[in-house]
Formats: sequence, structure tokens, C-alpha cells
Amino acid sequence: MGSMAEQNDHQVAFGIDIGGSGIKGAPVDLATGEFAADRLRIPTPDKSTPEAVVEVLAELVGSFDLPDDAPIGVAFPAPLDHGVVRFIANLHKSWKGVDLPALVREATGHEVVAVNDADAAGVGEDRYGAAAGKDGVVLMATLGTGIGSALLVDGVLVPNTELGHLEIDGHDAETKASEAARDREDLSWEKWAKRLQRYFSTVEMLLSPDLIVVGGGVSKHHKKFLPLLDLRAEIVPATLRNRAGIVGAASLAARPH
Repeated sequence: MGSMAEQNDHQVAFGIDIGGSGIKGAPVDLATGEFAADRLRIPTPDKSTPEAVVEVLAELVGSFDLPDDAPIGVAFPAPLDHGVVRFIANLHKSWKGVDLPALVREATGHEVVAVNDADAAGVGEDRYGAAAGKDGVVLMATLGTGIGSALLVDGVLVPNTELGHLEIDGHDAETKASEAARDREDLSWEKWAKRLQRYFSTVEMLLSPDLIVVGGGVSKHHKKFLPLLDLRAEIVPATLRNRAGIVGAASLAARPH
């Protein structure tokens, strides 16, 4: 990998995706968006304090033979204000106010960029996945426990959008239109699609996206619900699946805009 980096500065960047149950990382070939080595996953510490999590990150990074100048991108499950954690739901509450890039830089010696996990996935899809080569306004919506969102304009990220929390018909949108809501209420694809139609129509009215990319585990069943939606924008399934966060974070570390 050293020689790869020498041929082209920062051809390899390291991406890390921090989740509530696992922390995953891999070096990413920035020319292709492919992993340059197999991904490694380490369980998230039970007491997921900044110190405990950063110890895992250092172990992850140390498991690969990375060039010294390879930057690190971290996808994190919370909104970040220029790398500082604003509030936290999925990890230890002591994360609030932590400067994540500074902490990881100190532990690893590499340059670090940190980004919200939904934003990282959106950047991955925009640069290497379902939205690659598309100009204009791209919205990625991840349908899962809630609805995560990422908004990009001509490839530039508008960070920390929380479009799953739009209030629609008096409800927090994700309580009605997420994959968790479909499961909880045992909705048919048709009934769920009506909720998605209401959600995406509202987002379309507010933002006029040129392309909507739908991610989350349920996107593998896209043929059952995407054709039922009637929108102005083209709407397509995500293609990077669970690689998107690692790939997007690594890509942002090498090329922030």
C-alpha cells in the first residue's frame, strides 16, 4: 500500500464507521471507492466513553499497514459541529462536547476528519455509488430505526440535516415512515409506500432534489416499494450498502469538498 500512496498522494485513506454495537474500519482506494484490504470489525466497548472508543480506533488503524500520510475519516452516530459532538444518543453521554478529530489525531498520529454517519453514507453514494456523476441536489434518505438524511449540492455536503425529524401531519416523520414503523405496525409494502409518498413529497416540495437515493437494509427490497412512489425526482436504491459510511468518511478525509 505504501507504493500506491507514493504514486498518487492520498490514494489510500482509512475509513471508520462507529456504531452502537460495532466499530468497523478499512483502507479505501480513493480511485475506485473499493476497500484496499478486508474490513475489520471490533465490538463497541460496553462502556462506550471517548477514551474506550478511541482505544479501539487506534487498534483498528494499527491493524493495517497504512502510509504515514494516509488521512482518516470517521463516521460518527451524532451531529458534529466542525468535529465537536453536539449531543449523543447511541454512545456514552460523556461524548457531548468532545472534539473527535483532535482525539483521534492524538491517538493515531494521522490527519482526521469526522462526519455524521448519515452524511458519510451520502458522500459515499454521491462519489462512488448510486449518485456518482450526478450534478444538482442529491438527497440520501436512510430508512432504518429512524430516517437518516444527507444533502449534497453539486457534490458539496450540507452537513447535519435531520430531515427524518420533519413534522408532517403533526408527527415526527420517522415515527410514521421509517423501516422500524413498517415493522412495528406490520404494514404492507403498499401501505408503507403511501407513508413514504407523503414523506418524500414533502421533502420534494421543500428542497426540489434532482435525485433521491434510498439506503438502509430495506433498500435491498426496493422493487417492492420504490415503483409505488410518484415523485418529480428520480428515486433510486443505494448501491454501496453497508460500505457507504466507511467509503464516504475516507473520501471526505482526503477531499473534504
